[in-house]
Amino acid sequence: MTAPLTFPDNQSLNRRNLIRGAAALAATAATMKAASAATVAPLGQTGAPTLSTEPLPLGPLPGSRYPDSHLESANPKVSFGPTDFPAFAGTMAVERVATGMRWAEGPVYFPAGRYVLFSDIPNNRIMRFSEDDGHLSVYRQPSMNSNGNTIDREGRLITCEHSGRRVTRTELDGSITVIADKYNGKKLNSPNDAVVTSDGAIWFTDPVYGIGGFYEGIKAEPEQEKHNVYRVNPKSGDIKVVVDDFVEPNGIALSPDEKKLYVIDTGFTDGPDNPSHICAFDLDVGAGKASNSKVFAEMPKPSITDGVRCDTEGRVWCSVGWGDPKEDGVRCYTAGGELLGKIHIPETVANLCFGGQQRNRLYICGSSSLYAVYTGVQGAMKP
Repeated sequence: MTAPLTFPDNQSLNRRNLIRGAAALAATAATMKAASAATVAPLGQTGAPTLSTEPLPLGPLPGSRYPDSHLESANPKVSFGPTDFPAFAGTMAVERVATGMRWAEGPVYFPAGRYVLFSDIPNNRIMRFSEDDGHLSVYRQPSMNSNGNTIDREGRLITCEHSGRRVTRTELDGSITVIADKYNGKKLNSPNDAVVTSDGAIWFTDPVYGIGGFYEGIKAEPEQEKHNVYRVNPKSGDIKVVVDDFVEPNGIALSPDEKKLYVIDTGFTDGPDNPSHICAFDLDVGAGKASNSKVFAEMPKPSITDGVRCDTEGRVWCSVGWGDPKEDGVRCYTAGGELLGKIHIPETVANLCFGGQQRNRLYICGSSSLYAVYTGVQGAMKP
């Protein structure tokens, strides 16, 4: 039996402790299951072999049948039909489409090339999954321990970098432009995730995860006292703080009409009394302001949410992980904050994005793998 998670006096729970705890749980389970009978799991197209007693293949998850039991309605009386529960209507098979990563994060879909880019933070690389033939390749290495990625209105990659402590834009010719690396003359902490509004402004979060150690970046002391959400003016390049009262601002997303800004606070990683929730703001794109903060959805501690996206009807889709394994996966909420259902994934989930030619394929970054499932809805046009 594993002891419950506790918080020693005068010691905060940080991301490193969570990683250590997860590793200890995995090691204990593996030892109890098969002390000396570990086998090498198949890894698809890339990545170093990992040891596993139960290899998880590519393709539909083991035991899947239609409707896939990995999809759970929050209302047992609601079916998965296209009329009753349109968000999950479709073929409904959760598939593992790529594996071999150490910590997959920050997916973004490029419709022109029909591929998904996503970060493998500890391996210091950005990966590319081509959906036309299922090929997985390295897009960029080193990536400055990239985390969140998005796409701007001109089809350019926007990337948050941990070890670079900056936000960059990859130009169409492949060159890299630094968008933000300082505020008030001091280095940013470790930019985490970003969105681009219709006026071209880049909004990004800046917690301290990437400088907390050497696993996800380069260990360093934070220079920004507060962990802010910033906006970069599209014309002048000036950077201003738009939210300054978060413990650890993390994932960020726009509603399809750009009237709401969603920002995740994963402050729970720093202490048991801190938030694990999504906040919603009234957004004024023209003025560059986010106001009237309200808690949109609380996560069941000790789990946290990390990444968030919206569909065209304003529903909010978010990742869940790091805590109760039964909660690992994706949650779907109405625009009013009512939980519609869950997608269960056999790994901690960090982030997600909509893709596919019809924007109805949800790509999900699990710890070591990329998963995908067709939905009955389309992702919002906003990245």
